[in-house]
Amino acid sequence: MLSVQNLSISFNSKSNKNTVVQQVSFELQPAKILGIVGESGSGKSVTSLAILGLLNKNAQVEGTILFNETDLSKISDKQFQQIRGNQISMIFQEPMSSLNPSLTCGYQVLEILKQHKNISKSEAKKTVIELFQKVKLPRAEMIFEQYPHQISGGQKQRVMIAMAIACKPQILIADEPTTALDVTVQKEIIELLKELQQETQMSIIFITHDLALVSEIADDVLVMYHGKIVEQGAVNQVFKLPKHNYTKALINSKPSLTKRIKKLPTVKDFIDQTIDNEVYTAEQRAAFHQKIYESKPLLEVKNLATYFNSESSFFFGKPNTVKAVDDVSFQLYEGETLGLVGESGCGKTTLGRTILHLEKATKGEIYYQQKDVTTLSKKELKNFRKEVQIIFQDPFSSLNPRIPVGKAIMEPMKVHGILNTSAERKQYVFDILKRVGLTEDHFYRYPHEFSGGQRQRIGIARTIALKPKLIICDESVSALDVSVQAQVLNLLNELKQDFGFTYIFISHDLAVVKYMSDQLVVMNKGKIEEIGDADIIYKTPKTNYTQKLIDAIPKGI
Repeated sequence: MLSVQNLSISFNSKSNKNTVVQQVSFELQPAKILGIVGESGSGKSVTSLAILGLLNKNAQVEGTILFNETDLSKISDKQFQQIRGNQISMIFQEPMSSLNPSLTCGYQVLEILKQHKNISKSEAKKTVIELFQKVKLPRAEMIFEQYPHQISGGQKQRVMIAMAIACKPQILIADEPTTALDVTVQKEIIELLKELQQETQMSIIFITHDLALVSEIADDVLVMYHGKIVEQGAVNQVFKLPKHNYTKALINSKPSLTKRIKKLPTVKDFIDQTIDNEVYTAEQRAAFHQKIYESKPLLEVKNLATYFNSESSFFFGKPNTVKAVDDVSFQLYEGETLGLVGESGCGKTTLGRTILHLEKATKGEIYYQQKDVTTLSKKELKNFRKEVQIIFQDPFSSLNPRIPVGKAIMEPMKVHGILNTSAERKQYVFDILKRVGLTEDHFYRYPHEFSGGQRQRIGIARTIALKPKLIICDESVSALDVSVQAQVLNLLNELKQDFGFTYIFISHDLAVVKYMSDQLVVMNKGKIEEIGDADIIYKTPKTNYTQKLIDAIPKGI
């Protein structure tokens, strides 16, 4: 059905020619799912964009892309318009930026049908509602009239899937369709794609950096590294007997669910064969817990509640109260990592923001070093915010694009009176950049000049520059490649050891939270579903909700 032969893609600039895909060849069989795996920059998405003719005009494409005997690399834009969305469709990675915020969800899918099918408006609307039901969207008629910002991330992704399958394409390209989604929503999307594929007999190219995820959906897989295919074959074969060190790295960079390795292996460790498999034993963990739990808690949250009043609307009628955080209590000790896990909307982030005083508590108490945070004066609050810091999920949007990162790190230091002169602060920032795996040269660069993993390191550098005691990590590794994620998790653990940091680690990824955490809090609909030792909760969950989160983790083959 689709045959890609000797595909090379280069981007030409004034100074040089940058080849990002080199001599790539593969075939997609009818009614099969092909997984393409690799980290950011490996050439996965560029290859898929070439298939759809969506590359920039400065891209130079060599080789052949045969679709039903037509070479897609040779056809005109007008011919492509008949193929795109009709015979070959694509689900993009980020549905919020792919959907038009000024148009209703239903209209955006209806538009595709009107463009490619000879169909009346009423027939198109009926078809869209049927598609919404097929992709298991609740209240299909209501969502037809809603705008993207009015529905959840998982629902937006389902709208994108409905749009992609509207014209019954022969090939569906899914580019990281589950990145940053909850494990339970991710599992639902994977099952939905498999169901649709079996029902319609279409072929799917599934692009991701997560090899365990590919093992649950694909028939065949190819692994890309630095623009080349380093391994390909049947999923069972590649997963059970990986030949290339890079494939081994992708399989093993994710935290194990059965043992705690002190340092997660990265791609570089596998390539250089410098893997350290030293295990953090149950005895070492128990001794550490005995030591930290002897002292008084650093943070104590008692019966905390944060409520929001929503306005009335045409769809939802009367205004109502959203109980984002509802009667939450826990203790956090110095040197401990408290994991906070649950699906989107469970109240994790609101709880973190309420502790930081970025959201106002409706009721309850927050004690930091035995002082009630909710009653602090302005001066005391300023000092509290220096000692309690946050690392955001998206470091790019939290950095000012107009100032170099060195200045961005120094600014809060000046506000909080850390060191006396600019020269001292600059030298201190140089040292911190080195500590997080960056160089002095990076001090002068702007945020857009860094990769996602480097930006996350900058976010960590800015946080630790203020010498805090407690750091809230809010989904700070959820959108990173598995190897970069391993590097950042290793860094956070090293810094915790060296500086005695205490963490609240917020994530929807239970595997990552379990690896990082001493104590685990499972949240559901604003309340604590379960609380206790992370290893014990994973081995013997007490509630069906926790079991559901554990079951949704991709386990591999």
